[in-house]
Amino acid sequence: MKVNTLTGLLDKMWTDYVEINPLAQKVYDLLTNDGEHILNDHIALRTFNHSRVSIDVLAKPFLESGYKYMGDYHFTEKKLYAKHFEHADEKMPKIFISELLLEKFSPELNKLINRMINEIPSGKELEFDFISAGRPWSVSIKDYQDLMKESDYAAWVSAFGYRPNHFTVFINALKKFSDIQNLNEHLKGHGFKLNSSGGEIKGSKEVCLEQSSTLANNIEVSFSDGKLTIPACYYEFAKRYPMQNGKLYQGFVAASADKIFESTNQGQ
Repeated sequence: MKVNTLTGLLDKMWTDYVEINPLAQKVYDLLTNDGEHILNDHIALRTFNHSRVSIDVLAKPFLESGYKYMGDYHFTEKKLYAKHFEHADEKMPKIFISELLLEKFSPELNKLINRMINEIPSGKELEFDFISAGRPWSVSIKDYQDLMKESDYAAWVSAFGYRPNHFTVFINALKKFSDIQNLNEHLKGHGFKLNSSGGEIKGSKEVCLEQSSTLANNIEVSFSDGKLTIPACYYEFAKRYPMQNGKLYQGFVAASADKIFESTNQGQ
């Protein structure tokens, strides 16, 4: 179903997200049954720094809908670049879009990514809801595994295409679980596994942001030559602290986000 409004796009993205990530729906239901009202802090999206599908291309529907560019981030080890965008309405989720720096990878990876992008129908990437279009190309299990040798991130995008990588619970809006440690223990007590790379809690009060996340759930994905069970999406949790000016920090901490990316890694 095509959508052409911001509300429609966000709703479509959430519906798709919980469909391939039922674990997130279970977390959401657990917290709402605890009497919590959940606000979404941010939505994360992944792409490549190719001219047709770069951050700037994917950001257009958000910029057209009242969002503004607020900051950028560099991830040297993972060879990624990212930008985040905020809406004038503070209740609207921030948008965090990252892209793989193709020039830092092998000719083989570039050839494969370029072949995939060339399969996107002309102009499709300019549609308002392209970011929720799913996978717009054909990819084999071998393609996925070849990409995995160089980048978990590239393999993930090849398999899932354009859809949210994660949504994020805004911990500050919770009543019973406004402490990230208490929230983590509550989730683990109900059987949810958390990303422990760099510690379960990324960041600190000193950097004005604490984050944790579930590990991505594994789902069966259809490829051109068969099916494979692989990590899909995850649910993140963010606690924000006031800066020296008293205002709540709204940005991101690259060192923390670097570890959050690993929630979809095969190794975990």
